[in-house]
Amino acid sequence: MLTLATREQFTTLLDAVVLRGEDDGRNAIIYVATDREPIFVSRQEFRQHVAGYANSLWQAGIQPRDLVVIAHTQNLESIYAFWGALQIGAIPSMFPTLTEKLDPDIYMQNMAELVRLSDVRAILTNDDFAPVLQTQVDCPVYSSARVNGEHTAVSPPAYTPNPDEIAFLQHSSGTTGLQKGVALSHTAVLNQLASYSDAIQLVEDDVVVSWLPLYHDMGLIAGFLLPLVQGIPLVLMSPFDWVQHPALLLRAIDQFGGTLCWLPNFAYNHCARRIRKRDKADISLASMRMFINCSEPVRHDSHQLFLEKFREQGVRPEMLAVSYAMAENTFAVTQTEPGQPARLDVVDRQALTENRTAQPVALDNPQALIQVSCGRPIAGTAVRVLDNQDNELKERQVGELAVRSNCMLTEYYKRPDLRPFQDGWYLTGDMGYLADGEVYVIGRSKDLIINAGKNVYPQDIEAIVNTVPGVHAGRAVVFGVPDEREGTELIAVVAEVQTDDPAARKEIARQIRQTVVQQSMVTISYVHLVGPKWLIKTSSGKIARAANRDKWLREKQK
Repeated sequence: MLTLATREQFTTLLDAVVLRGEDDGRNAIIYVATDREPIFVSRQEFRQHVAGYANSLWQAGIQPRDLVVIAHTQNLESIYAFWGALQIGAIPSMFPTLTEKLDPDIYMQNMAELVRLSDVRAILTNDDFAPVLQTQVDCPVYSSARVNGEHTAVSPPAYTPNPDEIAFLQHSSGTTGLQKGVALSHTAVLNQLASYSDAIQLVEDDVVVSWLPLYHDMGLIAGFLLPLVQGIPLVLMSPFDWVQHPALLLRAIDQFGGTLCWLPNFAYNHCARRIRKRDKADISLASMRMFINCSEPVRHDSHQLFLEKFREQGVRPEMLAVSYAMAENTFAVTQTEPGQPARLDVVDRQALTENRTAQPVALDNPQALIQVSCGRPIAGTAVRVLDNQDNELKERQVGELAVRSNCMLTEYYKRPDLRPFQDGWYLTGDMGYLADGEVYVIGRSKDLIINAGKNVYPQDIEAIVNTVPGVHAGRAVVFGVPDEREGTELIAVVAEVQTDDPAARKEIARQIRQTVVQQSMVTISYVHLVGPKWLIKTSSGKIARAANRDKWLREKQK
């Protein structure tokens, strides 16, 4: 296995254990669904499928260093295509697929912009969508029938990657654009996997169970690359299947002896509230080592809800772990100690928000606020906290988190206008503090909303709202509202309109919700329509999000 001790034995991702001719009968992937029996893919079968897709891509004219976007519905086909692209030296990038919730015209416009900015060589997508997409983008679009993993008499020439060249892209950007490609080298990814495997004390008997989308860094790295590079079984399911049937995850853990599972915070609430008593009655989760909370701010009450709901199934406090991660660092920045509950820091709420200090208080203090630790930085990664002048702060002082590591991105792909580093440190945009060497994340320094594990940029949603008939253009504001029940930030829209007619306002609100979900797959929880001059602006004429959020909350409480 790849660890810090064996790091020199792995040069590129093509040294993955699953690609070696060892223990060929062992499962590489077990794909589960609600409507059919599990699909078992052995290591030998995995290699054969990957070789077939490498052949298909080469026959389609894909060359080393070509960028290939994979936009299938999450399935085995997209997995084989990703590894097949790696084998011929192409640069694969998983991308969200078109769903019925998205406006196809907006989706294709965004894909066309991605092709233009990133010089995409080819797009792989579903048979029914490929002909339509081909009319909108300036690169070949290959359907599943065209790139199908079939072998031919002639195989592609062997390709030996340079360890420091770009292996693949993760796309990290707003909800509508998705043009900012995080370019990761083989070296960076292997450094991450070695350090993180040590941090979670990975062993050959571990089994990863995941429903996470592969275009998200948590799904791509923790729920895909890590188990395959390490040669441990991956039990995978569609995120669409999981959302509709969350008990599918628990049944997979029970059936296949799952030990590791990464979840965004909202998933703890979703499982606890949506899984019925009869659906968990015969399930055991005792095999689990860790449910790792990652990708959005961690809430203690979400952990407690999950623990209480599934205590009878064997969930224990020490299983509830935490990691702080980001695509720019390949994945994990920190990790809590395996076998130990995440540390809780009880601090004064007022001191935290007003004085930017994490002042410890007793749990029964009226201002007590429970912060959940994200753990210590993994090996090869350092974290510091900076003030507004980029000066390093002491422990328990709140500032912007900055990260430096040996697993950072090389660049934002073909975006020289974006410079991710400042004196070798990546400024995360996250606010937090250090206490006893552990990292606590308390929110965003910018306006980013994290809703159900997804990064939502308010300006993207505002642009959509401003197109809705009846909304005063340029007079809409979007912000996040933490919700204890859902365990995530909900999204609120406040927009100025001219009409006072209740029926007309109801229709405008409906149009706002519908248009936003069609164009961004983001669900609006609150729509508040107001009259002219309601919104607060800054001295420079910009909409003041924080001030408008506070005003809306005050009115909502009346």
